[in-house]
Amino acid sequence: MAKTLPSAPEAEASLLGTMMVYPSAARTAIEEGLAEDDFFLDANRRIFQACLALYQEGDPIDLTTVSTRLKDTNLLDKTGGLNYLTELTNAAVTSANTKMYVNVIKDKALMRQMIDAAEKIAADGLDGQTDIDEYLDEAEKSILNVSRNRKAGNFKTSTELMTNVLNEISKMSENKSDITGLKTGLNDLDHMTHGLQRGDMLVLAARPSMGKTAVGLNLAMNVAAYQRKGAVAIFSLEMAAEQLAMRLLSAKSHVPADKLKTGRLSNDEWNQINEAAGELKSEQIYIDDASIVKVPEIFSKCRKLQAEHGLNLIMIDYIQLIAGSSRNSEANRQQEVSDISRSLKALARELQVPVLALSQLSRTVEQREKKQPMLSDLRESGAIEQDADIVMMLYRESYYDEAAKEKANQTGSERLEINLAKHRNGSTGKINVAFEAATNAIYNIENSQDYSQE
Repeated sequence: MAKTLPSAPEAEASLLGTMMVYPSAARTAIEEGLAEDDFFLDANRRIFQACLALYQEGDPIDLTTVSTRLKDTNLLDKTGGLNYLTELTNAAVTSANTKMYVNVIKDKALMRQMIDAAEKIAADGLDGQTDIDEYLDEAEKSILNVSRNRKAGNFKTSTELMTNVLNEISKMSENKSDITGLKTGLNDLDHMTHGLQRGDMLVLAARPSMGKTAVGLNLAMNVAAYQRKGAVAIFSLEMAAEQLAMRLLSAKSHVPADKLKTGRLSNDEWNQINEAAGELKSEQIYIDDASIVKVPEIFSKCRKLQAEHGLNLIMIDYIQLIAGSSRNSEANRQQEVSDISRSLKALARELQVPVLALSQLSRTVEQREKKQPMLSDLRESGAIEQDADIVMMLYRESYYDEAAKEKANQTGSERLEINLAKHRNGSTGKINVAFEAATNAIYNIENSQDYSQE
């Protein structure tokens, strides 16, 4: 037995009748976002369309004006004539129930949209000609579009916004710490950013071998340690998961990575790595080491992780290795990277988590006398700078200066400069941390800040 599509014809009739009897009901229905496509019956859809046109022109909405509008557009007979309009007004209810009827009608419309989306997904799947990645992406998008339609809001009034902002400020005033986001453990960085903020896209940029993966891993590891509720997702497109795990263990245990690779450890070092491994096991760090990954796959995996475990941070190493959607080898890579950058920003906003995206810098750095990187050095796309809420750029003197390199080798650690070159919602400037190359660990240096208000 065939099933009929979800609909509420009685609610549609009652609402249309109420709109023609009570002027306030029409205004309420329209302000609630009711649209002609939300109506199931074609006649009701056309009648609402006439009501909407009258409302937009500032004319009254009643039995006479609606019937005249329908007659002028040759639709009166197609909608049941004057008799049907009269039946609608007789079905009118109190205007106090307008919002309830609007919600019923919109809910049924969303159910029909979901059914349409599901049928299209099934049809595309049965067709079997679509690339699997594109198929899954389109399927996910179609479902999410229906969900977003349900969640779509209207303008927020200044009264509502000011109330929310004041409540947030009041809540923050009760917090003894100035960290309102996710704590990273790097004191100066936390001070400047107030913690990694949800919905922000952060770019960590450097030349190869400057330490961006080490800094990214330390930030991810610290976020996982300080914020136990929720996961940290790491997408490693360059290194295997086991290699990253080795780096995490070395940094956490303070045992040099070279020793971990050989297994030649003292009893104290075994104790250190066992203790560090225990701590890392208790932290929710998830690593995806697929060497080829597209943005839709990142979206899908992160949505799943958030639904199952909660999500605090997404780290991607690194932007330029994310595969583009184009199959044309001659496609403009700069445009692809721009699209990827915008998608990562959208990911941060949709999931309300900070996205830490590592990025390569162009070779122009090497051609200058002063090697400190600038925003213009971001490789392949100016959109990365534009989309990012924070851009952090790394510089180590030992990478370019032999004397500094020799000193770092002797002491076992060196200064690593983190330049907050862009901070959309706060201060910019440079901070210094201690970098231990043997363990890839990052440490705080007291009084290392040099920041300015943007």
